[in-house]
Amino acid sequence: MPVDIKCVLVCDAVDNACVKLLQDHGIQVDYKLKLSQDELIREVKNYDALIVRSDTKITAEILDAGAGRVKAVGRAGAGVDNINIEAATRNNVLVLNTPGGNSISACELTCFLIGALARPICPAATSMKEGRWDRKLYSGTELYGKTLAILGLGRIGREVGVRMNAFGMRVIGFDPITTTEEAKSAGIEKMELEQIWPQADYITVHTPLIPATRNLISTTTLAKCRKGVRVINVARGGIIDEAALLMALENGQCGGAAVDVFPEEPPKSDITRKLINHPKVVATPHLGASTSEAQVRVAVEVAEQFIALTGKSTVYTQYAGVVNRDVLKNVF
Repeated sequence: MPVDIKCVLVCDAVDNACVKLLQDHGIQVDYKLKLSQDELIREVKNYDALIVRSDTKITAEILDAGAGRVKAVGRAGAGVDNINIEAATRNNVLVLNTPGGNSISACELTCFLIGALARPICPAATSMKEGRWDRKLYSGTELYGKTLAILGLGRIGREVGVRMNAFGMRVIGFDPITTTEEAKSAGIEKMELEQIWPQADYITVHTPLIPATRNLISTTTLAKCRKGVRVINVARGGIIDEAALLMALENGQCGGAAVDVFPEEPPKSDITRKLINHPKVVATPHLGASTSEAQVRVAVEVAEQFIALTGKSTVYTQYAGVVNRDVLKNVF
């Protein structure tokens, strides 16, 4: 049985291509940004589906308030940790994301940050603007011949592997789902985590934030790494234990870090602020999907999947981003 989606509430800023595509298929769209939880609890019962990005948190209280009316929540992006999946499933609400929409953008930022750790471009550029000529101070290292470990070999991780192979890096990786053959096709040698730690010169994480990956990079795992290992996180805040990373930077076990995501955004904690201001850290404000191409892509992918769920289109028929697929059994 198709999902009856007639009215959609867009809670966070998405490209207008999303709104236009939904409207072109007879779906009413309301655009209400920066609603508080209480406001959203009042509004949610008026809509069949919601679209969010990172800013709006879809809590159990919101989903319970929309019970019987809300049928789907779409996240214009990959991670869905700002949506209470358990509560959505309990209320028979489909949760979907756009896992492929920002893959290239997140991959490219990762590659640039790896490069920025090898060659201190950011501080060198700042020193030039301040009128200095610190040529000797900002000597770097080559990526050629170094070992890059990719933790999480989904779309983004594999794309990173393809590109960093071109720099002459040896690329190793871990993923409990991706097969050895899939990894090999991207030029990545799949290994177990315990094999990876002592071999990596650079470690980049590309996993969702789930209990198994929280603090995946920790005091314990960093201690197993080569002295001077460099760490990159363009995935989710919380995958790296920030206190452990800061300590490793200060004692030299970690030679540098590039961080695009944080447990709290914008960051407020003292530890996060110290990490951002550390001279060996390149920090960016969650820019992984911040390209014009990715913003259009994820917005359109959400709309396409909503239209596919209605069963009224012969063009849009796929909803591969559904996260809680058990709900599909109750819907179709």
